[in-house]
Amino acid sequence: MVRGKTQIKRIENAASRQVAFSKRRNGLLKKAFELSVLCDAEVALIVFSPRGKLYEFSSSSISKTIERYQKRGKDLGLGSKSQETMQHVKEDASSLAKKIELLDASKRKLLGDGLEVCSIDELQQVENQLERSLIKIREKKSQLYGEHIEQLRKQERGLLEENAKLREKCGMPLQ
Repeated sequence: MVRGKTQIKRIENAASRQVAFSKRRNGLLKKAFELSVLCDAEVALIVFSPRGKLYEFSSSSISKTIERYQKRGKDLGLGSKSQETMQHVKEDASSLAKKIELLDASKRKLLGDGLEVCSIDELQQVENQLERSLIKIREKKSQLYGEHIEQLRKQERGLLEENAKLREKCGMPLQ
């Protein structure tokens, strides 16, 4: 029996995905063990399942292996790159937090809260924004009413035709 080549993409069926994870995890752990024994290599493997369960293998102490990896990264200058990346992430988070605060303040104003500290110009801007929103809402509402009316007219025409057919069938005169 020849195995077919497996296409590497996410398995959609949850049960099949779980079975594949379990089998491949065991195979991966076995390969890590074989590598450590055959080549006398220091191997550490950490796997989290989709449900968050931890599976790990280490040929020695996993914490010592991680410390060794971090020390090696610092020696190669990887530490400074990760610090730069972390700084960018912090700046992005700060920027997003400020945007969220501004959006929350704008939302509160639109709901009529926190207007005590607003200037006349700010109140005018809020009023203009609300008027523009009302215009858009009314346009959409009119469009939906128009579509509903057209749908009811089609339904009425269909019922009138059906009524005419039934009257004709019964021999009643058309009105």
